[in-house]
Amino acid sequence: MSDRAFDVVVVGSCMTDLVSQAPRLPKAGETIHGHKFFIGFGGKGANQCIQAARLGVKTAMICKVGKDFFGDNYIQNFKDNDVHTDFVWQTSDAATGAASITVNDAGENAIVIVAGANMLLGEEELQQALAAIRKAKVLVCQLEISLQTSLQALQMAHDNKVRTIFNPAPAVPDLDFSFYRVSDVFCCNESEAELLTGYSVNNVEDAHHAAQELLRRGCTAVIITLGPQGCVVLKAQDKTSTHVPSTAVKAVDTTGAGDSFIGALAFYLAHHPDMPLEEMARRANQVAAHQFLSEPIPLRVKEVSCPSSAYHLHQDGPEGKRNSFVVHTLDPLVAVMLPIVVYQPP
Repeated sequence: MSDRAFDVVVVGSCMTDLVSQAPRLPKAGETIHGHKFFIGFGGKGANQCIQAARLGVKTAMICKVGKDFFGDNYIQNFKDNDVHTDFVWQTSDAATGAASITVNDAGENAIVIVAGANMLLGEEELQQALAAIRKAKVLVCQLEISLQTSLQALQMAHDNKVRTIFNPAPAVPDLDFSFYRVSDVFCCNESEAELLTGYSVNNVEDAHHAAQELLRRGCTAVIITLGPQGCVVLKAQDKTSTHVPSTAVKAVDTTGAGDSFIGALAFYLAHHPDMPLEEMARRANQVAAHQFLSEPIPLRVKEVSCPSSAYHLHQDGPEGKRNSFVVHTLDPLVAVMLPIVVYQPP
């Protein structure tokens, strides 16, 4: 196993996404015609890890996949995205996790997940990855794997003074309060906040109240994301929360937008640890907004010069052609958001 130090370590899920696009979401018992189908790579943990990697930090994934076609492909996908794979285990005891996703023309989605091999990730694997967890700048967890495994990973990081981001998704009622106490940033969306607190969360004011309740349970900071309304940030040292508006975009598919936010947040927490959390959230909002714009151009970001000053971009074009160019910027967000318009090579 590797003894390298990583900026971001993610303990979480890998899912093979089976995606259908249709004019609307079907009602219970209804069969409708869709107009597009594709298979992709998903899972909250993997999505968040790859987003952080694409922004330019050294990342490692701790997860378990099946010893099957989907599992082999997933490991290769991590390697293609510069994610370290020493802690990606394969098992013959379960299939690689899968998610059935239906997306309507408004960009809304409905998702059913079958966790499979994800639920077999446990204490033995965490102990094998302990050196990487101890040396990480940021550890990220969610709830698409065993709750006990997620809590143990967060506790390991907390005990070693590694900053933690916990995304309690999919949310469960009566979440163990220990999760709050080992979460430096507790980040959930409005529906998850509702389930966890019992409060209705329909707007910014509702989110303020829910954030205060979550903070009382022991976490250091709370972020509640609100889709097009942005997010609310509340820190333990502050009496009131801050509303961070989002960038207005026309959504085509919101699948993975929350994971993109978490991955970007992990990047900023690792790469710019002294930046105010509200500013991290603002920038993470913009990265997430880019994730579901119409036909976004895939971008890979690599730091090639002095830290946080120059980024080498590879832009995937038609028929597999690749354009490469350098962007000088103090913020990799610019490298992600603007090359499509500003830095398009001739």
